[in-house]
Amino acid sequence: MKPSSLRQPSATPETAEAASAELPLANGRWLCLNAHDPHGDNPVQQAVRGALDALWEALEGDHPKDLYDLVINQVERPLLQTAMARCGQNQSKAAECLGINRSTLRKKLKQHGLLADDQD
Repeated sequence: MKPSSLRQPSATPETAEAASAELPLANGRWLCLNAHDPHGDNPVQQAVRGALDALWEALEGDHPKDLYDLVINQVERPLLQTAMARCGQNQSKAAECLGINRSTLRKKLKQHGLLADDQD
């Protein structure tokens, strides 16, 4: 059985509205990410795959070290920036949208130099 946060809205308008309330993002738009199918392909995966292909090409045959950390850091910073911007710089709202604790968000913002008091 699928967790309620990953259920697809049904086709009828009445039930679609109720089902979309169960999704992590409003109006059922989360479905474009194929949250219910981890092996599916979606626009985010396609963009990441394209960026990774470009990275491998730029390496010109070299084998990277710590590629996982490099990629996660490159994705995490714009994710945090976008979440904060979309949530009106409200850390509590951004943390909720990201599904992380507010203190974890603050730690990550600080790591990436994104806290207002860390910038000069």
